[in-house]
Amino acid sequence: MAVDIVIPAAGESVTSGVVSRWLKNDGDYVRRDEDVLELETDKVTMGVPSPAAGVLKIAVGAGETVSIGQKVGAIDDKAAAPAGGGAPAKAAPAAQSSNGKAAPAVATEDVRATPLAKKLADEHGVNLSGVHGTGAGGRVREQDAQTNIEGKGRGGGGGGGGGGGGALVAATVAAPSPARPAPSAPPSAKPEGGGTSRRERMSPLRQRIAARLVEAQHTAAMLTTFNECDMSAVMALRSQYKEQFEKKHGVGLGFMSFFVKAVVGALRAFPTVNASIVTGDKGDLEIEHHDFYDVAVAVGTPKGLVVPVLRGCDRLSFNQIEAGIKDLGARAREGKLALAEMQGGTFTITNGGVYGSLMSTPILNPPQSGILGMHAIKSRPIEDAKSPGSIVLRPMMYLALSYDHRLVDGAEAVQFLVAVKNAIEDPQRLLIGL
Repeated sequence: MAVDIVIPAAGESVTSGVVSRWLKNDGDYVRRDEDVLELETDKVTMGVPSPAAGVLKIAVGAGETVSIGQKVGAIDDKAAAPAGGGAPAKAAPAAQSSNGKAAPAVATEDVRATPLAKKLADEHGVNLSGVHGTGAGGRVREQDAQTNIEGKGRGGGGGGGGGGGGALVAATVAAPSPARPAPSAPPSAKPEGGGTSRRERMSPLRQRIAARLVEAQHTAAMLTTFNECDMSAVMALRSQYKEQFEKKHGVGLGFMSFFVKAVVGALRAFPTVNASIVTGDKGDLEIEHHDFYDVAVAVGTPKGLVVPVLRGCDRLSFNQIEAGIKDLGARAREGKLALAEMQGGTFTITNGGVYGSLMSTPILNPPQSGILGMHAIKSRPIEDAKSPGSIVLRPMMYLALSYDHRLVDGAEAVQFLVAVKNAIEDPQRLLIGL
């Protein structure tokens, strides 16, 4: 009797998700509790384990939307484990090349691709190893394979004289079938200049990001104030102690720990920035004050921006902050964050400087009332504070504070940002609580 694979609960507000990819192939022998598929929801990406040991039977293809509790496959727990510990790779049929000679067999099992993409590739003798995947983690989707087949059917894009410079197809098509449009893409007129257009389903995470960004702009009276800070003192302090710091604590000393400490000090001085506007039991707006400092740190991942929360930052040391941010960032990029780790922050820091951004206006992370934007450090001429009238070259960073003007007044926001600036320019203040 087969044991069903069902989509488990992924959080209180999560009702559905998308089968991002199957980690095992149909017919593979899998062990109990071994992850067989990856489920992507609007909040987290999680693995779904096998409920038993046996042979996998896939019922729902990758890219399909599924509901919590839905059956997506089954395990034949009566099947014996193969001697080699797993199902053998399936050989793809040989394809005919354009000169009439048989092309090498196409091995699609070792390529990160959806089952539908592999099936289509096998039918047309296409080697997916040369196809650019647009799915999660670079996974080749059915549309990618179809686009490749259609392009080859038109002659490979006219790459005469030296191989065409970077063709995506490594094997040719024996007898191209009539081109099929991508399932989600309606027919459209071909541009005069050539080229093609394609559509793909927006991932649940990207849909959630889009909804929250629009929500922030529609519900908050968002305003941004700017300042700049001289990074000389922090850079000198970091340069002086970074080797000893890493040797003792096993983690590098970055700029984020200084900014987290500076933000906590500013939030203590201006607690309204650490508060939120919420809806009360009677539908009226209320101010929710927080006497804790849970700072969310924006992390860019291959699937979109996520904002995990570093808890109790007022009680953390520099090395604990650095270790916490490193851990959250690594697990965010691997898709291993739990839903609870992205909820409940009171303030957010985002660092566009790691991508080269010189200045930007960060968008609030609802229901928070403030977000600090860090940017790239650039040497710029400024007036020397110790010698008025003299110009010196200093490593400068623009800072941006976006805030909810319904709750935070402009003067308060400006003073908050100045407090952060002062702490960064004179990091000794962080040691004595100023």
